[in-house]
Amino acid sequence: MNEFRIAAIPADGIGREVVAAGRAVLDALQAEGRFSLVWEEFPWGSDYYAEHGVMMPEDGLSVLEGFDAIYFGAVGWPTVPDHVSLWGLRLRICQGFDQWANVRPVHFLPGVVSPLRKADDTELDWVVVRENSEGEYAGIGGRNLASRGEGGEVAVQSSLFTEAGCERIMRFAFELARTRSRRKVSSVTKSNAQQYGMVLWDEVFRRVAADYPDVETESVLVDAMAAKFVLRPEDLSVVVASNLNADILSDLGSALAGSLGLAASANLNPERRFPSMFEPVHGSAPDIAGQDAANPVGAIGSAALMLAHLGLAEEAARIERAIERTSAQGVRTRDVGGSATTDEVTAAVVANL
Repeated sequence: MNEFRIAAIPADGIGREVVAAGRAVLDALQAEGRFSLVWEEFPWGSDYYAEHGVMMPEDGLSVLEGFDAIYFGAVGWPTVPDHVSLWGLRLRICQGFDQWANVRPVHFLPGVVSPLRKADDTELDWVVVRENSEGEYAGIGGRNLASRGEGGEVAVQSSLFTEAGCERIMRFAFELARTRSRRKVSSVTKSNAQQYGMVLWDEVFRRVAADYPDVETESVLVDAMAAKFVLRPEDLSVVVASNLNADILSDLGSALAGSLGLAASANLNPERRFPSMFEPVHGSAPDIAGQDAANPVGAIGSAALMLAHLGLAEEAARIERAIERTSAQGVRTRDVGGSATTDEVTAAVVANL
């Protein structure tokens, strides 16, 4: 039997509810005896910050390094500034473990009404590949000149683009495209206005594309790509973009599919030098936390991505089919037009395994 050690970090808000939902599905699947997950849960997050002044302990990365994967909920709470909570937990893990490839599928579920009329009669399915280690989220810069008095402070936030960082995420995107029915990679850029980092991005993309003559390519400015997500989504397969651009576009894609609550993601260290982390992208949603109203589909889909990463492709596919069947049966939370609770959707997915 394949046995894997999984670190669960529910963290904040609905993260706790959806991680519990995902674990319930995984535990039901592993009960069949083909694999085993050994769980250890960590209480890190905003409550931990209130008690200790940090989002996770100083040796947190050393503790996590021995696990096969990390299953994450959501971070953020009104009592902690967002930049403190994000950098203190999620980004610390992503950057500390060099999880440089963030994969966010955009999947349209049966029975979920999309705001796109085109989704009614057109098969839509694409994936956003996000550079996850540098770019606009590199954390380079600072705030200065506050001594000048009110209104005199200056903040500098610099983006970092390295040739190696661009190349590895692009090659990842091309390899992914080779596994899909349509072999196409769309590169998102803003090189008309960002003449250094994004021009380097474009140059590396052209060079890497030459090694993949079997894959169709295009380079699209980010504003035009936002429009394309709405107007011509059927032309998309794999979209590769920098940290900020992919973050925004993937949320747009999930909204077009019906709800951010549907969106799964994987933060990968493809070389497997460190554990990878799997999480829904919807955030901690303080407004509905504790009400049994959160959509668990994003977290359950992230669990499927985790199993696929661990080499359990058949089990991952079973979870994805169970999600689709549950949605088609009309068992949906209110964010996608239903009335089911978190627990009811979770139970239906388990029943549909």
